[in-house]
Formats: sequence, C-alpha cells, structure tokens
Amino acid sequence: MGEALNVVKRMNEMNGMERNARARGSTRLNVVVGLVRCLGVAVLLGVSGVAQSWAAADAMTDPEWNAYARVSGVSGNLNSIGSDTLNNLMTLWAEGFRREYPNVKIQIEGKGSGTAPPALIEGTAQLGPMSRAMKAKETDRFEERFGYPPTRVPVAVDALAVYVNKDNPLRCLGMEQVDAVFSKTRRRGYADAIRAWGQLGLDGHWRTMRVSLYGRNSASGTYGFFKKTALKTGDYKDEVKEQPGSASVVQGVTEDRGGIGYSGIGYRTSGVRMVALSAEQGGACYDPTFADALSGKYPLARFLYVYVNKMPGKTLPLLVEEFLKYIYSDTGQRAVIKDGYFPLPQRVIRRALAEMP
Repeated sequence: MGEALNVVKRMNEMNGMERNARARGSTRLNVVVGLVRCLGVAVLLGVSGVAQSWAAADAMTDPEWNAYARVSGVSGNLNSIGSDTLNNLMTLWAEGFRREYPNVKIQIEGKGSGTAPPALIEGTAQLGPMSRAMKAKETDRFEERFGYPPTRVPVAVDALAVYVNKDNPLRCLGMEQVDAVFSKTRRRGYADAIRAWGQLGLDGHWRTMRVSLYGRNSASGTYGFFKKTALKTGDYKDEVKEQPGSASVVQGVTEDRGGIGYSGIGYRTSGVRMVALSAEQGGACYDPTFADALSGKYPLARFLYVYVNKMPGKTLPLLVEEFLKYIYSDTGQRAVIKDGYFPLPQRVIRRALAEMP
C-alpha cells in the first residue's frame, strides 16, 4: 500500500492526537480525527463497497455531494497564506465563494506551506493551506501561543507526480530508483547514484544523457513531503535546481529534455509526462490516477489541507465556517477536479461537517 497514506501510521497519529486531546481536557475531538480516520480506512484502502466501486470506476464526481446553501450574515475579509500547490485551488474556491457573497473580500498568498503556521500564529491569516501536515515544532509554537493545537482539515487528495520531458520514453520507476535519482544519501538502499538515463534502462542518445534535476525550495510542503516520503528524510543532491513554485518545476522539465522533477498532479501540462511508480523495485507500477491514489497503490498520494485556528468548545467565525462548507459542497469539490486534483467522497464530507460546530 502507498507509504504516504499508510493506514497504520495514520491511525497511530490519530490515536496520539486523541490522547493529547484528553490530556488537555478537550470535550470534543478535532475535526481531523474523524475525517482522516474515515478517509484513510474507508476510502484510501477501498475497504467499503461504496469506496471500492467509486474508486474502481474512476468516476470522480459523487452524486451525493450537496449544493452549497447560502446563509445570511456572511461578510468581512478572509486571508489565506500558505501552500503554492493549493494556490490555484484556493483561488477557484475564493472566486466561487465571492459569487455567493459579493461583499466578502478574499486575499490569497501562496509562497509555500511553511508560511502558513506563522501566519496563523500571528493572526495575519484565518486560513493556512498546506500540502503537508504541520511539523511538530510548528504545532508546538501554535500551541504555545494559544494553548490548543490548530485544526487540520483535509480538503482534497493529490498524487504527487514525478515528471519527465514529453520526449522521454521512461515508463516506470521504483521508489528506490526515485531516491537514487534525487538523493545523495540513498536511504532506500539503491546501490549507485543515478546520474545518467542509461542507468534507468534507456538506450540510444538517452544512454549517456545526464539526468537534470528539478525540485521545490525548502519553504515548500511538497519539498518536505517528497523528502520524507520518497527520500526517507535523506538529503537532496546538491545539483537539484530548486524552484519557487510548482509550475516552475514543470516548466523546467518541459524545457529540458534530460529533466526530471516532482510536483503536484494539478500542474501537469502537455510538455511533460508523468512516470508510473512502484512501491518496491520490480513491483507493479501504478500511474497517479484517482483510483490508484485512493486505493493506496500509488506510493506518493497525499492529503491537501487547510488549517484553521479553532478554540476547543467554541464555534469558528461564520465567514471561515461557511468557506469550509463551500469547499465541501458539490461546487467546491468540482473545483478540485477542475484544478486537476482528486475530490473527497460525500461520506467523508458528511463526517467532517458533523464534527464542525
């Protein structure tokens, strides 16, 4: 099963969060506890009949999604600071939300997931989109300030893709090979550093062509997720050309025939190809599709999150609450598909909304 969405790990994380919540005397669980548990078990592994048929059909729309119901009293300014990966999707949601509430003003800044925690702590943003979970030290800083942890709300699923130039004939990589391509420490145990395409089985003029690496900068959640999941927290090679945004990675690979890079699936273009991945060398290869991301077969599937500041026992501000409800509506989840990511099923959305005040 996909390492990024390993259920045992997720369950252990959630159990730890529940113990911490009880230790703080919380009267209710964080939204993320119910949501991630439901998503990890019922959907990502496809153990329920509904999830199996939905994923197997690769039909991304769920007929049970609800239309967004406009309410009165919604106004004010909404600021979002965080993930570049989620920047376009946050913009789509903001545009749709403002059609419901023309007097609401929304500002979105996407310079990397690492900018979300300080923005929430300093109060310069109500929404902190992130393409990775907060690190322990980020959560600790938030908790030092407010006395309770931030609320993590999964909003979509991404299959982080490994891109090559459209002319590159490479079809599949094992995760050990991905590690040997991008990492100088090779913690997955591959014998040699991969520096030429011939080492991956390509012949002809590709045989001696050097592999040219593209990645994100350290402020990026994608950088951190790829480092943790693909490289097993190993070190990137010095020659990785760090880019300020996801689109820049794809553009670099588009213009470089020897290029290879990683970026969210929502940034794919006609100038690149996505390489199928196998969890283990010699294992079955899986493309970053909706079905294989939800089943856990594709090894670089991940959640995309929006973090908010919610005091235990208190309701969210109406503006924030309604924006999250809009994300979970039929229109909001169709925007996920439009932006190239994978939506959440209604059974998970229903659980999440039931947990909200």
